[in-house]
Amino acid sequence: MSLTATYRLGTRLFWRDKTMLFASVLTPVGLAVGMPLLMKQVLGAPAAASIFQSTISILLAITAFMNIAVALATRRDQLVLKRLRSGRLTDGQILLGQIASTATQTMAMIVLCTVAVWLVADVPLPGDPLAFAAITVAGSAVLSLLGAAYTAAIPRAELAAAFTTPVFLLAGVSAGAMGPIPLPSWLRPVLDLLPTTAVVNAVKTGEPAVPALVLAAWTVVGLVAIRLWFRWEPRRS
Repeated sequence: MSLTATYRLGTRLFWRDKTMLFASVLTPVGLAVGMPLLMKQVLGAPAAASIFQSTISILLAITAFMNIAVALATRRDQLVLKRLRSGRLTDGQILLGQIASTATQTMAMIVLCTVAVWLVADVPLPGDPLAFAAITVAGSAVLSLLGAAYTAAIPRAELAAAFTTPVFLLAGVSAGAMGPIPLPSWLRPVLDLLPTTAVVNAVKTGEPAVPALVLAAWTVVGLVAIRLWFRWEPRRS
């Protein structure tokens, strides 16, 4: 089995899982399109554009982070990862195929939602499409990597959704996707260091330098965490 085959396997398993489709596609797309549409009716197009940029954090948290964490935890407990590991692929190739598959799906969702809110909520398309693509691709890849690393904290597959939900809520609150929530002044600089917030800040300001450094730091964190704690088999009781 080649790396390309591993990529296709992850994609095929994702689109065949109806529960995963609802949680990782329909829910975030509904939020990313529905919230700007609602905001347009209440406060106008500028507010719709702002809330859509914030909801990119939700797309990253659900479609990238939660998706891969749930998928890998499930395949670990079903011993799919163990069987893949017994073949010719290296550990890195197995994980890279899954991370690349998840990041591609996340980027596709972001593009779909960007076009959808342009059509239905008058949210303008990105002024610099290349910069927008670069930062969202990087964010999708980093969140997928972190989701893979996070499986070490998930004891069993059936608890994966519960263990990843706090990450989704934190991502939404920190980026403003859930509306203006009063936060202590000291907390804002801390939340700006989250990878989801870094992507949203880059999209809103058009300044990718600092967010790129934040994503680079989280990449190192994810790689080290996978190296030290990633499990290929269920815990023995």
